[in-house]
Amino acid sequence: MRPLFLVEPTLSLAVNGGGSSAVKMFLLLTALSFASALLVSVTSFTRITIVLSFLRQAMGTPQLPPNQVLIGLALAISAFVMAPTATTVYHDALGPYLDDKVTAEQAWDRGSAPIDAFLLRQTRPEDLRLFYEVSNTPPPAHGDAIPITIAVPAFMVSELTTAFRMGLFIYLPFVIIDLLVSAFLMSLGMMMLPPTLVSLPLKVGVFLMADGWRLLVASLVRSFG
Repeated sequence: MRPLFLVEPTLSLAVNGGGSSAVKMFLLLTALSFASALLVSVTSFTRITIVLSFLRQAMGTPQLPPNQVLIGLALAISAFVMAPTATTVYHDALGPYLDDKVTAEQAWDRGSAPIDAFLLRQTRPEDLRLFYEVSNTPPPAHGDAIPITIAVPAFMVSELTTAFRMGLFIYLPFVIIDLLVSAFLMSLGMMMLPPTLVSLPLKVGVFLMADGWRLLVASLVRSFG
């Protein structure tokens, strides 16, 4: 009989499966290592972050809100926007795969379908044509799947275009306030007074009176409809 102090400790990991649990754990850890890249390339995070950054620059407060608050707000809105897609992926692909009900290939096909649908819903047709042309790939026939190597970059270009367009509409009212304040100060002969000293509280006041945060978040969320 072996002494108790010689018994070797063991560690076991199981993910609702038998011998494939190690492979599943490896795949999950690999996916987590690419989480930041996936967050930027296949979610709403990029558009939201850029629009919020435009707002901060337009108001003339480059340090307010702080980066941590801005990123946190962008993550919260992105989680809200991506929740239906993520739920579909989990119920149709990830959950059944972890329960050994489908193979890895079937899980990939089921999980990529709702993601592709989200990407293509936000992608402009001209951006898709661009990547088909530069890759010398014939455009797909009606009903054919679009390769992920074309869908993702086309989606990112469309997101940048949409984000900058929204940022421009945010910037214009604040630029008008800056111009009016500068013209008013010059007409009074107060050329030594920095215009930003007067325009900053005016811009913040106008933004708050218009309930700007609610309007901005509502516009961002509805832009993914």
